[in-house]
Amino acid sequence: MNAPPKIDPVTARSDRDVLHWLTNDTRDERFIDNIFAELCIRLQRAGVPVKRASLHILIHHPQWLGARIMWADGMREAEIARVDYDVRERSEYIGSPANEVHDGATEVRENLERDPSLGRKHAVFDEMRAKGLTDYVAWPLYHTLGKRHIVTFATDRPGGFDDAHIASLLELLPVLALVSEIRVKNRLARTLLETYVGSHASELILAGATRRGSGTTVRAAIMICDLRDFTRISDNWPRDDVIDLLNGYFDAMSEPIARHGGEILKFIGDGLLAIFPLSQSSACANLLHAVAEARQAMLALNEKNSETGREPLNYGIGVHVGDVMYGNIGSRSRLDFTVIGPAVNMASRLEALTKQLGKTVLLSRAFADFVENDFDLERVGEYPVRGFNDPIELFAYHG
Repeated sequence: MNAPPKIDPVTARSDRDVLHWLTNDTRDERFIDNIFAELCIRLQRAGVPVKRASLHILIHHPQWLGARIMWADGMREAEIARVDYDVRERSEYIGSPANEVHDGATEVRENLERDPSLGRKHAVFDEMRAKGLTDYVAWPLYHTLGKRHIVTFATDRPGGFDDAHIASLLELLPVLALVSEIRVKNRLARTLLETYVGSHASELILAGATRRGSGTTVRAAIMICDLRDFTRISDNWPRDDVIDLLNGYFDAMSEPIARHGGEILKFIGDGLLAIFPLSQSSACANLLHAVAEARQAMLALNEKNSETGREPLNYGIGVHVGDVMYGNIGSRSRLDFTVIGPAVNMASRLEALTKQLGKTVLLSRAFADFVENDFDLERVGEYPVRGFNDPIELFAYHG
């Protein structure tokens, strides 16, 4: 039977200091990458010769699978790299330590000093040897319900990590798992809210705006966009084609809105509702810049669709400005964070009129007053708008 590793009393005390810090003194740090970098630095001071370390976290963000947090000797801050969903099909992943851990390995240890022909064959080990590293270890980091993430450590110490070093690192893993899970779930909650309700609404919800009826009055430019002939398309096209078409259309519309400071509050079937709060300077001009860029993106999308035999997509946009109630509306147990009010209804009516008047973008006189000196607008005339007593003066914008 092997004797337990001999641990120097001073080293043991230093290890306990690191563990105490990780357990008790990280509560005010919001980001796991900062905690991880500080952990590695403290490990070095405690005599554990960590030269390089990484933390691989599965996030399931709409655009990327996860994140890799990388630290190396001399760095005060860790580097964060996003990991795409297709990573598991790439050579840098296939056969890698991460691949082994995700497939069920409870430890991947590699002696980087021995003949490379005798060890695992993967580019990551060649890269580490080239940097003078001598030993590498990777372990799963278990979160609730068996969710597996990965933590790795490497050293350039001759002979690699000794048994006491490995024991010190293993002792930290359960606490690191707890500390990282809290931060990852906080980030996941924020990501999910940003994805489904937008960045500004998510901040309000996270700050406690969760009571039905709570909200504020906001003066904003309102934009409502709707796709034309979607019922016919959805009835006649294969399901996957319809989903792909909608995603392309929403990308073309949404990215310029976000880029110019707007916030999409909801997607409604084949339509969207976005606001540009007038608390932002040039909010109305920013909305029209977003519309112009979206129109160019739609032209590119239609050109791409025509190459695959798809019909061009047509759409209408209604734009108005006014006060809206911005907050929680719904049942006792199911809420929607949105905007309501006559100004929203007006934008919706203008969008409906685009088809009748043969215009892609219609603006109200109230909105045009903010931008007509800076943009080339076409006066369309005065038209009755359902739900409003007086005719509304309308303008078209051709971007």
